[in-house]
Amino acid sequence: MKHTTYWLENVRLETGFQMEDGEVTATETATGHIQIVDGKVAALTFDPIPADDTLPRRDAKGALLLPAFREAHIHLDKTYYGRPWQAVKPARSIFDRIEEERQLLPKLLPTAANTAKEILELMLRCGSTFVRGHVNIEPTSGMRGLEAAQEALAAYADKLSYELVAFPQHGLLLSDSRGLVKQAIELGATHVGGLDPIAVDGDMERSLHAMMDIAVETGAGVDMHLHEQGANGYAIMNRLADLTLDAGWQGKVTVSHAFGFASGTAAEAEQLAERFSEAGISVASTVPIGRMVMPLPMLHSKGVKVELGTDSLTDHWSPWGNGDNLEKAGRFAELYHMADERSLTRALQFITGGVLPLSDTGERVWPAVGDDASGVLVQASCSAEAVARRAPRIASLHKGVVSWGQL
Repeated sequence: MKHTTYWLENVRLETGFQMEDGEVTATETATGHIQIVDGKVAALTFDPIPADDTLPRRDAKGALLLPAFREAHIHLDKTYYGRPWQAVKPARSIFDRIEEERQLLPKLLPTAANTAKEILELMLRCGSTFVRGHVNIEPTSGMRGLEAAQEALAAYADKLSYELVAFPQHGLLLSDSRGLVKQAIELGATHVGGLDPIAVDGDMERSLHAMMDIAVETGAGVDMHLHEQGANGYAIMNRLADLTLDAGWQGKVTVSHAFGFASGTAAEAEQLAERFSEAGISVASTVPIGRMVMPLPMLHSKGVKVELGTDSLTDHWSPWGNGDNLEKAGRFAELYHMADERSLTRALQFITGGVLPLSDTGERVWPAVGDDASGVLVQASCSAEAVARRAPRIASLHKGVVSWGQL
């Protein structure tokens, strides 16, 4: 049932911060009832529902309601998920990995639609009701990865929202995939992808212009994988900011990974962050640990939209992805020393598109009448606990529809 009208009763909602000596020491909550009409919040009350109200009721049984999570970056068409375990094989370079992929994709694509459905089911179990999926668009795959993802997404049309990136994994120029990427946009992909304009394509100007030209010609967004660091990484990101502003594409461009920010000086990173903010370029990150630490809090403080994603879900690139963005928010908080109550509540915004139950000053701002009735019910006393303890999920809601779980 795509549109439903009912009361979501006995749901725990955050109502404010508890203060002590000017510091947030706890989060206050109360049990409320939300009336949902055609996928929207129609009413919210902390008083008892009138006994003569005839609307159906679904009982949250005191579970905490958080804003629905957003999966900002995941590959839907190439994965070992749902298949027998297989670790990553050693590779000396990205070109070795691309060659491995050319041999592997024909084996994965015939069942890609089914595995994409399994990935979407995992996303919903983890609380994500929005997915930005990447699909390979290059000569080996053609449109088959896109078609598989679209088949899977169509089966979940009432349970989640999505965007699709036409990703030239084998190089936009290197594999001569410009025509294929444009075709993918015409067939329903929402974003033009790109990959390492210098390291892979070998020509920063031609690669960036080709990517932006397709986007402007088709009206699509842009989401470029960028792993390049040092002088090359900074040059690419600065030039992308130029082209974004020239095209008037503010708010339509994302750089995934953006590892260049982890190199160079703090002053250089801050200056580039200010350019990204001016150009409305967002950053999608997996919160990498180990060889580098991304300055994600600094990016956020400069006005750059930062969102978190899984990237590879146990595939030939990486075995680590698990699809759980609440775990990502917890990693974010742990890595950047956000251990106090207030900071933990703020970490949630990086997986909800910026939506938080409480404002920075502790005013209740979500959910509000008119909002989409989308959220995730968790077993936690407050959002700080949910982030720190990676709270168990109970149910996921998308515009009033129970996408996963039982209510």
